[in-house]
Order: sequence, then C-alpha cells, then structure tokens
Amino acid sequence: MSAATAALDESRALFIRRWGEMANYWGINRTMAEIHALLFVSTEPVCTDDVMARLQVSRGNASMNLRSLVDWGLIQRVHIRGDRKEYFTALTDVWQLFETIVRQRRRREVEPILETLARCREMAAQDAGPKSARNPSARAYMQRLDDMEKFLKAVGAMVDLLVKVGPRGIGRVSSMIMKLAG
Repeated sequence: MSAATAALDESRALFIRRWGEMANYWGINRTMAEIHALLFVSTEPVCTDDVMARLQVSRGNASMNLRSLVDWGLIQRVHIRGDRKEYFTALTDVWQLFETIVRQRRRREVEPILETLARCREMAAQDAGPKSARNPSARAYMQRLDDMEKFLKAVGAMVDLLVKVGPRGIGRVSSMIMKLAG
C-alpha cells in the first residue's frame, strides 16, 4: 500500500469515526451514523459483509441500521449483476442529503409536536372554558404553547426558505442573515 493510499484510508477512517461521534447530537445511534459515513465516502457499492468487517459490527446490527438508512432515504439498495449479495450506496449530493434529513426530521419530530401543541390547547380550553382568561396559570400555559408553536413554525419557514433557494441561493441567504445579525 502506498503512502497516498494509506493517508486516504486514514482520512476516511477519521471521517467515519467523527461522523459516528456526532450521532448522539443528531438523535441517532453511532453505528447508523458510521454506516452512513462509510457509504458516503465509498466510491463503489458496499455489501453488508463489508460493512460488518469494516466497522466491526454484527450482522444484525448492520442489517437493522442499513434498513433504517434505506427507510430514511439516505441510502439505496443496489443490485450487482451476477452477485446475490445486497449492496448499498449513499446519497452523495450534500444538498439532497440535507433536504432528505430535513424532510424526515420534520415528519418524525416537528409535525408530531405541533399536533401535540394543538391537542394540548384544545384540552386546556375544554377544561377551563371561559374562566381560563381570568386564570393566570392557564393564560401563562396557553401563552407558552403559542410561543412554542410560533417558534417551531418560524424555524420551519426558515428551513423551507433554504430548501427553496437551493445550493445556489444559500450563500445569499447566509449573507442576509449575517447582515441582520450584525
């Protein structure tokens, strides 16, 4: 192995390890993130056996996380003619990756909390009725629910704007935000 190849392999290993370390911050498990990183940096499709060997994980762990990544839309199954093994590739377009993750996180996390906020508001209104306007605790609670909903919707609108302007417009949006921030 040449020094250049060794350096490239070391660089890939560092990326995979760091991506895995970030998993907890994203609310996913380390193995899922490492598998995603491995596929992201691989120029050829990777089979389950290679994932297991490279990351030192069990077949069950590899299979479960590969299935989850497919469900998220971050990787795809690939068929290689003449081979019965299942191979995988990852999205490599960073913008498409961002959009896929945002869409999934919104569906799995933001929409349910917005639905819960609406349900909590309905429940509180049923219980308190017209008296709630005079109840300081009920008013404060409803205001907090409203504030949370406004915040989540504002963040959602900003993300929608980023997706709409795409990779070519992100620089302009970033510049505008930096100007607003001072």
